[in-house]
Amino acid sequence: MAEQNRAYHGVAGQVFAARADAPGLNSLHERPAVVSLIGDARGQEVADLGCGAGHLAAILSAAGAKVTGVEGSEVLAGVAREAAPMATIVHHDLDVPLGFLPDASQDGVVCALVIHHLSDRPRFLSEVRRILRPGGWFVLSSTHPTADWGYFGGSYFDERWVTRSFGEATMEYQLMTMSTLLNEVADAGFVLERLVEPQPVEALRMIDAEQFDKWSSAPIFVALRAHVAG
Repeated sequence: MAEQNRAYHGVAGQVFAARADAPGLNSLHERPAVVSLIGDARGQEVADLGCGAGHLAAILSAAGAKVTGVEGSEVLAGVAREAAPMATIVHHDLDVPLGFLPDASQDGVVCALVIHHLSDRPRFLSEVRRILRPGGWFVLSSTHPTADWGYFGGSYFDERWVTRSFGEATMEYQLMTMSTLLNEVADAGFVLERLVEPQPVEALRMIDAEQFDKWSSAPIFVALRAHVAG
């Protein structure tokens, strides 16, 4: 798979940043669920892995967390630095080990809508486990396996790489079953605390009632919170 199609480089980064900022699937559907799962992070050191345009990094920083955002797209890293000036934003490929983050250095890690783009999820999850302190929390979101299955068709169990268009850009990611996602998290040494299949927040109804009804009828995202085992 070509790297440029998996990390929102160039035009893809610009399109993603605009869409993530506008009222819709990110801001009024997936992001509120992730923020709710994180809870109160004030005074904590948090790594936002795949920080995108910096929305979560900005929210967490404003709430009193010390945030290190990591983003593989140079375009999005630049946007994130402007959106979250109190956070430290690092341009780094998440398919490469996080050598700049020491062992047991983070109280929490958030990884929103990123893991399905990575070429070696078990290695990435082991890095998340390495940088977390004992008892540290991990909040993860991804596209919902059944939503992807409904869109692309074929066998639900065919965990193939697919390409999806949005606006002027295309993006590649790997399909996975729900059992694959949960078992990989468990195998990396995490204990599941909560799993949610988010629905859009009420504010979206006031902006676009048709989309609110559509997105309320079937899952589009899945999000979970886990902690370090032992």
